Amino acid sequence: MATSSPPHIGSTGEYDAVVVGARPAGAATAMLLGRAGRRVLLVDRAEYGADTLSTHALLRGGVLQLHRWDLLDAVREAGTPAIRRTHFHYGDEVVKIAIGEQHGVDALYAPRRTVLDPLLVDAARAAGVEVLHGVRVTGLRRDAGHRVTGITALIEGRGEAAADAAVVIGADGAGSTVAKLVGASTSYCRDDASAFVYGYFTGLDSDLYDWYFRPGVTAGVIPTNGGVAGVFAGMPPSRFGAARAEGVDAVFRAVLREAAPEIAAALHGSQPAGRLRSFPGRPGHLRRAHGPGWALVGDAGYFKDPITAHGITDALRDAELLARSLATTGDGAAYEATRDLLSRPLLDATTALASYEWDMPELAALHRELKAATDEEVALLAALDATADAAA
Repeated sequence: MATSSPPHIGSTGEYDAVVVGARPAGAATAMLLGRAGRRVLLVDRAEYGADTLSTHALLRGGVLQLHRWDLLDAVREAGTPAIRRTHFHYGDEVVKIAIGEQHGVDALYAPRRTVLDPLLVDAARAAGVEVLHGVRVTGLRRDAGHRVTGITALIEGRGEAAADAAVVIGADGAGSTVAKLVGASTSYCRDDASAFVYGYFTGLDSDLYDWYFRPGVTAGVIPTNGGVAGVFAGMPPSRFGAARAEGVDAVFRAVLREAAPEIAAALHGSQPAGRLRSFPGRPGHLRRAHGPGWALVGDAGYFKDPITAHGITDALRDAELLARSLATTGDGAAYEATRDLLSRPLLDATTALASYEWDMPELAALHRELKAATDEEVALLAALDATADAAA
């Protein structure tokens, strides 16, 4: 006996793209495709505006993207502090860097995810994208040739439904369901990783990214919205695993005293605004980023250790690369080639940092490698059409 097809997820029978995941990579990709006149459905299993674990920091490339997309003013208006200084602490030596004007950007920003993520979703909606939350993807639809043609999903309060699309884009994180369903192979993997404990604290500088490095430990202070700074303490996963039974607060305070004693002293007796959260570490990867009827963007296709706080910046970069590739050629081949060219040096240097197998001169050399890779990334972004039209 024939079975009926599940009802449509959205309001139309077929989309040019269904984007799975409404965090920065997915929301930005959907927005750019929408601005290019494509019919796009953006879905996410979480609630609109839900918080998530993050370093928050945007580097120059990420700020440049928001500026080009006419979204930076909204970040500022949300009370996100302007970062005009960066300090690198190599043991007891401090390298101080002023953030100068470049490509129309004269400051860095680290918005809370409760600010950045809904801002990008709202921009996608304003571009004509249909947005639905509470949607958990359960499968992919395929044609007789096994090309991906849509998704099946469970919608909170509605049950099973489906959507058809010319392309399904997985922007659903490092553990991507879409990547698993398409069998996306890992094209490059690095095993070293860091473990982190994160918290929000008041009373620290609001215009400064502060990065601390000592043998075997790292720490950072990243000012964000609401008068707080995100403070992280980083270590090898083996240390985190061995000390975890003592509680994340004890681990956080001990590592902070080693890596950044002045920050530990400033926070002595202070309680975090909210609970401390931990990340046990995850190896970096580059996955194959496209195939027949599908593509991956953000952490779904490219994840690296948070030690360089570069994740959101690369997510925004890759959103535009993918949107342009789809709008011009209909597939993600050009996107994947450029993504890999830009990402391999960043992934290699980041993983070397996450190994903690460096002394101070080696650490400084790794940061020079990171700067060279970042400069190349910024140059490419700055050369894109200033209208940020994904179809240009």
